[in-house]
Amino acid sequence: MPTASINPAVKALSAPPIPMVQKWGQSYDGALGPLLDLSQAVPGYPPHPDILNWLSEAARDTKLAGYGNIEGETELRTAYSTHVGERYQTQMSPQNIHITAGCNQAFITAIMTIAASGDSILISNPFYFNHESTLDMLNIKCKIYDTDAENGFLPNLTSMTEQIDPSVKAIVMISPNNPTGAIYPPALLEEAFSLCQKHGIWLVLDETYRDFLPSKREMPHTLFSHPNWGDNLIQLYSFSKSFCIPGHRLGSITAAPEVVNQIAKVMDNLQICAPRIPQWAVAKALPDLTNWREENRLEIAARSKTLQNVMTHCPDWKLKAVGAYFAYIEHPFEGYSSVMVAKNLARHRGIITIPGEFFGPQQSQYLRVAFANADQQMLEQLPERLNMVSLNTVD
Repeated sequence: MPTASINPAVKALSAPPIPMVQKWGQSYDGALGPLLDLSQAVPGYPPHPDILNWLSEAARDTKLAGYGNIEGETELRTAYSTHVGERYQTQMSPQNIHITAGCNQAFITAIMTIAASGDSILISNPFYFNHESTLDMLNIKCKIYDTDAENGFLPNLTSMTEQIDPSVKAIVMISPNNPTGAIYPPALLEEAFSLCQKHGIWLVLDETYRDFLPSKREMPHTLFSHPNWGDNLIQLYSFSKSFCIPGHRLGSITAAPEVVNQIAKVMDNLQICAPRIPQWAVAKALPDLTNWREENRLEIAARSKTLQNVMTHCPDWKLKAVGAYFAYIEHPFEGYSSVMVAKNLARHRGIITIPGEFFGPQQSQYLRVAFANADQQMLEQLPERLNMVSLNTVD
């Protein structure tokens, strides 16, 4: 009898990275203190009590148990369009907003809308692994542009330009970046956007960690100020980090109304609508919890500074980039893979990180550290544990 088959594009994908690295930590014996899980980008503090109350209230509303609008709840689209308009000092309407079940869904729905099997999308090296796996699963070619390791892993525009050919439908950028934490200057984003305009392609800009920029006074960029920004720009965002509700899966797309209309066709086949209960809660939280979100931004900034300070006491480990939720660290073991080093750290030093190799080629010298879920006391344990690692203990 013939065996039923699995889609080879899916079968070829690697296992989900986060559960894999967290499993390595299960072998740690606790000898050096508690396990330091620096693998996943999750808030290290709970949601505001008002959010929990609003979620509970919404869960009891029978109207929210039914299907909602494909593009998202009117209340949230309105509140978020106002928020985006204020953040970027521009005009924005609810018709520019599509609500999704998390930012990964925002990415896949956007990509399915603008590219087909056999087309190409440019992503950075290093890249966010879910972006690469999404493209591979859809049989959309990943073309990689370089970033400059000696310049804080900022994108190399020359490399970006060289990769553009008629098959390319979009350039993907993430700022603040995952995995490196690099924050892209507005001028660099302007140059990339101009490149997209010149070639008639999309700039897909993932700003999941936008609310954790070092200064809230500065606009992340001025791309929305262009009169025809909607012809070439699609912005992605996640509510998970800012509102501490990653389990409720809520993200958004900001785009031209016609693009939103096309994305709705994809969304109708993927999920019909994003979860309604968190939409209702976040619609209230956006205007009401501004001060709380600012306190959280300052807390994450403080953790970033703590990490930078403690890394000065680890002379063999080089902090190559840091920002928002992430740091990208160069390990000292030349010739050893980052997978080998990360396994060792998890099993013998109780530190869970993600190997650079999971984020692209030529990344074997690096580890990604997600510091947002680690308080100051946890981070201050790093020098003792890192400085104990030697070539003899890397297995």
